[in-house]
Amino acid sequence: MINKTPPKGMRDFLPSELALRNQTLAKIKEAYVSCGFNEIETPCVDDINLLMSKQSGENEKLMYKILKRGEKLEKASDGELCDLGLRYELTLSLARYCANNAGVIPPVFKAIQVGPVFRADRPQKGRYRQFVQCDIDIIGEESILAETDLILATVKALKNVGLDDFTIKINDRRILKRLAAFCGFCEKDFEQVFISLDKLDKIGLDGVKKELESDFESEKVEKLLFVADKICSATSPIDECAKLLDGIEKEIGELKQIISAVKSCSNANLVYDITLVRGLSYYTGAIFEINASGVPYALGGGGRYDGLLGKITGTQTPACGFSIGFERIVDLLAERKVTPQRKTYIALIVPKEYADQTEKIFLAAEKLRQNGENCGVYKKMKNFPYQLKVLNEIGCDVFYIYEDGNIKKI
Repeated sequence: MINKTPPKGMRDFLPSELALRNQTLAKIKEAYVSCGFNEIETPCVDDINLLMSKQSGENEKLMYKILKRGEKLEKASDGELCDLGLRYELTLSLARYCANNAGVIPPVFKAIQVGPVFRADRPQKGRYRQFVQCDIDIIGEESILAETDLILATVKALKNVGLDDFTIKINDRRILKRLAAFCGFCEKDFEQVFISLDKLDKIGLDGVKKELESDFESEKVEKLLFVADKICSATSPIDECAKLLDGIEKEIGELKQIISAVKSCSNANLVYDITLVRGLSYYTGAIFEINASGVPYALGGGGRYDGLLGKITGTQTPACGFSIGFERIVDLLAERKVTPQRKTYIALIVPKEYADQTEKIFLAAEKLRQNGENCGVYKKMKNFPYQLKVLNEIGCDVFYIYEDGNIKKI
């Protein structure tokens, strides 16, 4: 028996739901384009070696792999059954795209990339196995012009879709490394420390402490959490950070410039947070994350990843990106009862006795469409009130009835 529901973690969308998704995406893209970004498109399937290049941490374990086909599958050994996979993020696709089009794209390239990605994750609220990612990236710009540009474009996109109660947190991976070293951790342990620290908002101070103390000395863990808490609770966390940690003058100066520029240009709530980590190990500099009032998960994030493209293309290239959590934003808008703006949708109802007047019926419909309205033709059902109700639910606001070459509004 065929299952009528979509695969777990994937969804069907009703017309009204899709209308909100399309409108939200259009407004996000509109904001990005206004800031000088250009849209590109890449396949949702990529080479298995790219997807398993150990650049995306835990996400690689969630990849859907694609078996070789035909003769290639028959001849494949156990360890070589797959040659392709469904992409689980857009950044690796962008890296490959830049390598493939190196002679065509400009030295500094501002890209928009929107498309479905796939992860064999455990489905839950705000987390799906197929979902749309909405990324902007700046390739080839090494200065903080990139970070500032990306944050301002993201702020504009969020406000464009009707969100204004959000905060963007910012930190720098280089400062995190300095913090870990200051507290006595070895460089080889930094990533493990960061993974635990990243859970602070989920499992709390005691949870992070317990997790870290299972692998590290209590003295180091207590110092790390004490310093992090002291910075977070200060009147000016970024100044407190500069006071406690030495050797980070350049990074602090850059963050202050970014925060000042963004606040001046957009009045956005951009704040420094020493505990912000972002899970992907390929980040090399500034990192950022979007949070909204009453929402228990991030609505997006990103950062600088100067080393990633070089590992894939062979040419060291500075890069920075910001990804909006499109699905989470649409879900939030739906919860807040945001309705899509659209043209009037007319339903032209044809009683059974006139159903054979095909030419006249569609001439009447075309006249309505020529006035700039959307018009669908429907044969009248026996249960007419129910038909009107159903049509109204899919977006029809105006109803006309056809009578022997003439139409009148119901």
